[in-house]
Amino acid sequence: MELDHQSEAPPSGAMIPFPPGPLTTIGQGPLAVDIAAQAGGRLAQITWEGTDWLVDGSAGQSAMIAWGCYPMAPWAGRIRHGRFAFRDRNYQLPLNLDGHAIHGVAFGLPWRVEAHSPSHAELSLALPVDERWPFGGTCFQRIEAGDRQLRMSLSVSAGALAMPVVIGWHPWFRKPDRVEFSPTHMYPRDAEGIATRPLAQPDPGPWDDCFINRRPVLIHRSGQSLRLTSSCSHWVVYDEVAHATCFEPQSGPPDGFNIEPAWLPPGATIAAWFLMEWL
Repeated sequence: MELDHQSEAPPSGAMIPFPPGPLTTIGQGPLAVDIAAQAGGRLAQITWEGTDWLVDGSAGQSAMIAWGCYPMAPWAGRIRHGRFAFRDRNYQLPLNLDGHAIHGVAFGLPWRVEAHSPSHAELSLALPVDERWPFGGTCFQRIEAGDRQLRMSLSVSAGALAMPVVIGWHPWFRKPDRVEFSPTHMYPRDAEGIATRPLAQPDPGPWDDCFINRRPVLIHRSGQSLRLTSSCSHWVVYDEVAHATCFEPQSGPPDGFNIEPAWLPPGATIAAWFLMEWL
């Protein structure tokens, strides 16, 4: 399958008109999922038994970075000042939030719908080979709706060049009534708000932090309960705003290119999954 390189990604604070272009809808029974392929391949809304679970951009939260549930690739979280070294070369990524490079480029580019049925969708994206991301590669998503669950898989494959990589998801859940979250460790943040090592014991929050977590996360709101699990052991939690809480599974920590480097040889692939289950 040959993929064309996509148009330039807007900065994270760029506004997206709402609704964000044509939507691809999947679902079974009481579950409905709207996918905005042109708006970063994100889920625009998840509805279970008539209740919307995501901040959807229609109430003034339409900044590119601040709504729906979007894939983060080829990095997740902040890269400090957009700078990192890889294979004895120094790189500078464009800065898009508070002097740092955040959440990759995939969430701001239009994805291609490759397959669609009532219960699933598959999307693809060719990563750029320019100042936004000098390594190229491709991204692929599969989104599947079951009777009581939504399963998302995300993969990134290197092209002709080796590349550093961290992948994940950034769901903006409407503010829960209660959460159950039991991480074992957290990455302390420094004066710039960037994750550092060594790991520490979790503090009580509020949070904009990365944790090591291998247990299900439970979210309770509007009389419904949602269980989150993932193949990822790193979870970023952001709950410093009144209208939303984000539980973000990632394959590595923020600033991972610098503090815990992971990389792909040419042609290799990294993959992860994220499962939401209504109880």
